[in-house]
Amino acid sequence: MTQETYKLAVENLTVAFGHGRRSKTVLRGVSTGVRAGQTLGLVGESGSGKSTIAKAIVGIHPARSGRIRLDGQDVAGLRGRDLAAVRRRVQLISQDPYASLNPRMTIGQALAEAVDPVRADAKKHEATVTRCLEMVSLDGTAAGRYPHEFSGGQRQRVAIARALAVEPDVVIADEITSALDASVQAEVLNLLEELRRSLSLTMLFISHDLAVVRHVSDEVAVLCHGEIVEQGPARDVYRAPDHPYTRLLLASVPSAAPALGETPRVA
Repeated sequence: MTQETYKLAVENLTVAFGHGRRSKTVLRGVSTGVRAGQTLGLVGESGSGKSTIAKAIVGIHPARSGRIRLDGQDVAGLRGRDLAAVRRRVQLISQDPYASLNPRMTIGQALAEAVDPVRADAKKHEATVTRCLEMVSLDGTAAGRYPHEFSGGQRQRVAIARALAVEPDVVIADEITSALDASVQAEVLNLLEELRRSLSLTMLFISHDLAVVRHVSDEVAVLCHGEIVEQGPARDVYRAPDHPYTRLLLASVPSAAPALGETPRVA
């Protein structure tokens, strides 16, 4: 499979923080990608570099080397308006929606700002705001409320609505259910799956939870110490993992096997 078949791809991506003796390489020549209309699940332990990939793609962390391709175009190293345009096309949903929402803005203003960053006029974009809220099963009246008035699960729905408001090419969901309890997590995952199918979303889904990744992904990539050690169709990776690290992850998480309805091969 060539990189050209991907909607979003990273090629030999290296990211390091600091300089000289204090330099720490977090990603080492990472190559992976997701096809249009599909979901790539990126899984690995905490500290493996998963979120660094997400932030490098949207330009928060600069790449030391390598390429980031969107529809075949290298977008690594863009600045100013060009970078802003990429960030609209690739929307990042973070783990903590409260931190990403301005507490002084109503939900309507936050969504209007996503649609029109220059003039966040909730009334002007009322129809779009209402449509986006209803898309994530929130009533249109939520537009007049503030972030602190919502539960964690509801705020995550708002974050999803805000990401979808700009009709992005790709959505990156970075550990978006890790802070939620099991029942709310299931609701958000089911919502995400419904949106993915109805909107034909292309998604990079990042999580340390193997069962969750299996539930939402077409393909799975396994990240270990800043390197991709395995990638393939989700069912194949979970049923017959090739790499010892993948087998170790599956063996150490009791919830992974029930999600498959079968026991993964670990030896």
